[in-house]
Amino acid sequence: MFRGFEDFVKRHDYLVCVDSDGCAMDTMDCKHIHCFGPCMVKEWGLEQWREPILERWNEINLYSMTRGINRFKGLNIMLTEVNGKYTPIDRLEDLTAWVNSGAAPSNDAIQRAIDETGSPMLKKALSWSKAVNAAIVELPEELKKPFVGAKEGLAAASEFADVAIVSSANRDAVVEEWTKFKLLDHVDIMLAQDIGSKAHCIAEMLKFGYDPDKVLMVGDAPGDRDAAEQNGVHFYPILVRHEADSWAELRNTGLEKLKTGDYSGYEKEKISEFLKNLGA
Repeated sequence: MFRGFEDFVKRHDYLVCVDSDGCAMDTMDCKHIHCFGPCMVKEWGLEQWREPILERWNEINLYSMTRGINRFKGLNIMLTEVNGKYTPIDRLEDLTAWVNSGAAPSNDAIQRAIDETGSPMLKKALSWSKAVNAAIVELPEELKKPFVGAKEGLAAASEFADVAIVSSANRDAVVEEWTKFKLLDHVDIMLAQDIGSKAHCIAEMLKFGYDPDKVLMVGDAPGDRDAAEQNGVHFYPILVRHEADSWAELRNTGLEKLKTGDYSGYEKEKISEFLKNLGA
């Protein structure tokens, strides 16, 4: 398993990209419910409105068309709502400007912005992000597991395609989780938050010479679909609350249609199901 583009060697004509949290790993709900939201409440002293704020955080990040949004962009959306509805958030405009700047939304990138600006708001955002990572490490092991059928789906894909993890999650967490359950046995390259956006990662993989019609992005969130569309590659959705069925269908139907060049019509049906599943 290769860490980055510089070590990667193309083995197949096909490429299957797979998201981690909420797609291959059943870790997205527990991370948001137990880590992301509560750490935000603590960092900004929002305990007075804890219940409605956490409910709204989960709606934004798990159960709507903003599911899977980058952590800093989700934070900006939530704090903007808090600022308007509950209490002023000091220097919120600093965070808004940074997430809209086009910088890769990662801990390293926000640290560079802090070094340049000294913004106390960005310092708090980084403190929150680091607290989230620490809380994720402390989650009970029984909460961090792959979805039923994910390992078998990855194995089936790896028989004819190169397999890339394309995730906006923290690299260390992805390594830990995928290693524990031996999912990395079926992976050729890992592209996590530190590499850049999912669209960027797919674009860089296409430079190895893949025909976009032979590339599939497997994901559970609109951002995964958007990354696929931006690069002209195919998308397969893992449906929220129907993850095991989605992996079984990918293994039994989706991958076969990709191999036979008959994926486009099928893809339209799957995207329609995907949008309905997230209430669009």
